[in-house]
This record gives sequence, C-alpha cells and structure tokens, in this order.
Amino acid sequence: MAYKLLPTAPGTWGVRIRFHYLIALLIAIVVVAAVYRAGDSVPVVKAPVEVQQESDEKPYPAAASPASVEGCDLFSGRWVFDNESYPLYKENQCSFISDQLACEKKDLSYQYWRWQPYQCDLPRLNATALLESLRGKRLIFVGDSLNLGQWVSMVCLVQKWIDPSVKSISYHLNRSLSTFKAHEYNALIDYYWAPLLVESNSDDTANLHLLERIVQVKAIEKHARHWTDADIIVFNTYLWWLRDKMKVLWGSFDESGGIYKEINMVRAYEMALNTWSEWLEVHVNRTKTQLFFMSLSPTHLRTLLTINGHRRGEEWGMGMDGNCYNETDMITEEGHWGSGSDLRLMRAVEAAVDRLRTRGVTVKILNITQLSEYRKEAHPSIYRNQNVPLTEEQLSNPVSYADCAHWCLPGVPIHGMSSFTLTYFIYLKLETKSRSVFNILGTE
Repeated sequence: MAYKLLPTAPGTWGVRIRFHYLIALLIAIVVVAAVYRAGDSVPVVKAPVEVQQESDEKPYPAAASPASVEGCDLFSGRWVFDNESYPLYKENQCSFISDQLACEKKDLSYQYWRWQPYQCDLPRLNATALLESLRGKRLIFVGDSLNLGQWVSMVCLVQKWIDPSVKSISYHLNRSLSTFKAHEYNALIDYYWAPLLVESNSDDTANLHLLERIVQVKAIEKHARHWTDADIIVFNTYLWWLRDKMKVLWGSFDESGGIYKEINMVRAYEMALNTWSEWLEVHVNRTKTQLFFMSLSPTHLRTLLTINGHRRGEEWGMGMDGNCYNETDMITEEGHWGSGSDLRLMRAVEAAVDRLRTRGVTVKILNITQLSEYRKEAHPSIYRNQNVPLTEEQLSNPVSYADCAHWCLPGVPIHGMSSFTLTYFIYLKLETKSRSVFNILGTE
C-alpha cells in the first residue's frame, strides 16, 4: 500500500479577472453541463489529480517531530496489518537471535503487524538516526528474557546498517553481560541478565533450571555496579516472580548463618523494588541518565488452576486446556486483559516509581502490557529449539511444552514494545541534530 499526501492548497486567487476570461469560463460551464447530460456516451478526459486513497489505516505522517508525539498516549491503540514495510528486519539478516527467540513457523503473518496509537502516528524506525542519537552513549537493558528480546531486536535493527569492520559483539561475566558496539558512533547497546533485578540464585546463566528459587531482596550491588555509568537504562522484571511464595534470603549465598523465609510473592516483589529504588536514589546521575521501566509482558500459558473463573484458553474462546499452541490470530476484543498479567505487580512498580519521583529521580514506565495482551499468536509455541530434550509424554501433547511466554523475533518486541517508544523518548530527550529519527516510507 503506497501512502500519498494530498497536494497543498494553491494560493489565493487574484480578484481582478478580465471580462473575456469570464466569458470563456461561462462557455466552459455550458460545455461541461452538456457533456454531463449526455451520460456515458461521451468520454471525458480529466486532468490527473493526486488523491489520497481511502483506507481504514491512517497514512504515515509527512514528517516525524517531537511535537507530533509529545502528549500522545503511545500505548493506547491497535495493531494494523502492514506487509509492505514490516518486518523491520529478517531472521537471516541477524545472527544474534537465540534459539529461545527464533521461530520456525511456516505462517509468518505475525511479523507483519505494527502498533498504531489512536492519538498520533508512529512512522517506521530509522536505524541510522537511532545510532546517531546514541553517539557516544551507553544504552543497557537490565532484567529477564523480555529485555533480552528487546536487546536482540534493537541490535538486529541497527547492525545491518553498520559495516562489519566497525561493529563488534562481546560477552562478559559468564555471559551475564552482552555488549554490542558501533565503533563509528562510539555507541554501546548492552544487555545485563538480572531476572529478579536484585541478587538471586537464578543469576548464573549456566544454571537457570533450578527447582528452588531464592532471592536476596536486600542485595543489588553485584548487579548494579555494571549499570552505573550508563546513559540510558531500561529495567524489567516479571516472569521469574510468577509463583505464590518466594524464598527470601537475608544474608549472603557465600556465607553461613543467613536467614531464609518464604513470604508472599507480591510482598517480596515490593521489597526488591524498594532495594532497587534506594540504589537509584543514591547512585544514579540524575542529570545524565535516563531511566525506563518496562511493564510486565503477558503470557498466554496453560494453567492447571482456574483464575478469575476461567482457564487461559477460555479467556479467548478455546477449551479450558488451551494456550497459544496452534494460535494464528490475535485477540481482537478491545481492552482484553488476561490472567497472565498480574495487576498487583504493575501497581507495585507504579508505587515505586511515584516514590522515586518525590525524591527527584524520574523513571518513565513503558506500558507495553495491553498491546502485548492481544498477541497470543506471536509466541514461539512449539516452534523453537528446546534447551532440554522433550519427553515422549510431552511430544504426544504439544500443548504441554508450547512456549507462550517469550516472543518470536522479529515481531512484538520490535514492532510494538520498547524499540519504537524508547526511540521516541531518546529523541525527545537528547535533542539530536537529526530530525528524521523515523522514515515515513519505511525505507532507510
């Protein structure tokens, strides 16, 4: 679909017209009237006029500027099918997509949707201008696998526009820290694995499949020292908290005598956020560092328990044992909110951010939850490489091992989550020289 702009209106007509021009005009009117009465028998040749095509979709705006998005609720909108300018990159163009995020689906329609806010337009991302905005800066995503997907998406978006000789990727701290560097821009795009933000026994990327999860709600320095010098930090934590109770350690894993206690999950989450907030208040450079918090990423998982009177599949019209397996369409019910999104944790984040604001620390919440709720078809499902070999019982029942928590790439993370909203915020805040962070036609 080609989007066209209406031609601008001509200037005001002059008021002095010669008499014979008026006569000619009257004659022309008589001729046109005669042709009109003759019906279709006489062909009428009209001068070509550029007309805007009618469509349910809004055309991309002529230009992207801070004024066009300032004050707009970027997170209230709908998904619009666009198979001309999306996806923003192809899987075979990016070697950084992990087995967890790569999908081997035959139906790729989930890649062709873009998020369209109701109040404004979001033109396609311009990777070169994004890199220019990050010149001399360090952006880091901190959190669980949702933010890993954000990091991979952003790296995949920008890396294809950089010559191989001036880009590099490296891994540190037993692969807890991943660094992409665009040398020409002296820009770093990093990811740090901290699934619970505070320290826990799940921090070791080589030993993630633990039967018992233990969190140190008062300890964060081991992680946070690797973020201190960043210019932009995007936090998230959600999936690893999804259990009724959390085992909390007061003390250290390296020392004996620690106190262990199982407490309510929401309370443990609040305690961890309090530790995170206190660290930001003391250590963050308030004049340099931009802070963001990604809201929770919904799951479309099968649940053995009835939640709010429904099991997951029933929430969108399937049987009670259903999940994202074999789903090819998104949820179309406006404002759909599933049981895989815990409002209690969202409120805890909002409360922590509000308290920080009163202390002079600003954290912007990227509220991607609602836009992601609709996308039950965009998960890997069974179409991903499995870290652990599947049992015969699992293979006979695909629903049992479908991944309905992560997102396929390219897809929801780059087309509707932080990558577009974050870029707008970066653009508005950093006031870069380039005024074309987004390209209106979808080509760089």
